[in-house]
Amino acid sequence: MNLVPVSIDSIVIGQPLPCALRDISGVLLASQGFQVQSRQDLEAMVGRRSEIYIDADESENYRRGYFNRLNKAVMQDHELRKIAEVQISPYDNKKAARAEASDEPDWIDLQTQVDGMLRDFRGDSFLPRLDRLQKELDRQLQRNPDGTLFALIHLAGSEIRRYSATHAMLVCAVCSLAAREVLKWHEDHIIAMCNAALTMNIGMTDLQDRMAMQKGQPTAEQLKLIESHAPRSVDMLQLMGVSNPLWLEAVLYHRHNTAGPLAPRSASQRLARLIQRADMFAARLSPRTSRPPETPSAAMQACYFDENRAVDEAGAAIIKAVGIYSPGTFVRLQSNEIAAVIKRGLNTTMPKVAVLINRQGMATGEPIVRDTSLVEFRIVASVPYREVKVNHNLERLLALTRQVTADRPWQGIPRNY
Repeated sequence: MNLVPVSIDSIVIGQPLPCALRDISGVLLASQGFQVQSRQDLEAMVGRRSEIYIDADESENYRRGYFNRLNKAVMQDHELRKIAEVQISPYDNKKAARAEASDEPDWIDLQTQVDGMLRDFRGDSFLPRLDRLQKELDRQLQRNPDGTLFALIHLAGSEIRRYSATHAMLVCAVCSLAAREVLKWHEDHIIAMCNAALTMNIGMTDLQDRMAMQKGQPTAEQLKLIESHAPRSVDMLQLMGVSNPLWLEAVLYHRHNTAGPLAPRSASQRLARLIQRADMFAARLSPRTSRPPETPSAAMQACYFDENRAVDEAGAAIIKAVGIYSPGTFVRLQSNEIAAVIKRGLNTTMPKVAVLINRQGMATGEPIVRDTSLVEFRIVASVPYREVKVNHNLERLLALTRQVTADRPWQGIPRNY
């Protein structure tokens, strides 16, 4: 048994425990799947113990099994690991050393941590957790933006169980790339915007997740909660110690639909407008139980034109940053092959792709890289995620987001639309 200490604050109230909780001697406190119904119940269970523990081997096996299911795109009715904050131990040091050596993020773990932060916030731990998650997401965006987009869009398209967390991460990533690579905003504004994107829906996290699984249309009560969630989110953030006006006002205005250029707006309203367009794009790209996702091109078109059907400056910046065919989406080529987009290209319509299904409709086994700027491999249509019926290797495709080209000659230069 490899016992690892965990923070009591990492246990999510009302959710099944992903693995058993134990004391320092390994004595069982709560079995896997047990639901802690209240904070008082949790404190009573822990008693006077200064720390609680999990079996690290059990936790690793659980996570590995989930990742294998994600690779096969077969989502089971099991809960993700809910341990958002693991305290440092010899086991953690080894794990951190492996992560540093490979420098590869665990996207399932990040998704789980964001989900836990949005659901189980407290004034003393919320801001440090958010800061750590925002910095990690930013680090991955700067290290490998194509891989980050691929992972988040893949998660958004493949499962809806943690819609709110995945949506927040994707909006944050899209806004960050547009602000940094195209609009050239000041770094302080980018950080405030990323924090706003991650927390804009904190006032309706549970509702947002339930609605993603809901078969019918929103009820009148749900619509009322949706309409009022922005000021409610601001109130919650202020209670947790947020005082940055750019951050708070961006959250407050992120649902405003006001057409027009960015320059005449206040700084916070510029942030809010970019978030609003990215929010629209990510929402249309993600499936719901009640409807399939829109194609990337349709989602981009909705983002590109404003409320008056004119070109939207913020929407255009998003398209230039992530491309019409973003990494993580699927396309059909002129060659009649079906491919996953793995890397943005010099032109927003001509990314690098990896063929997964050949022109005979058979799986390729190993992905075949194509340059869609070549006539014979031009993209002719988007392909919905649900129509790609092959068990592609997610790790291999993520590796290709780094290996296709070492440099991005277009970075920092607005690309042709």
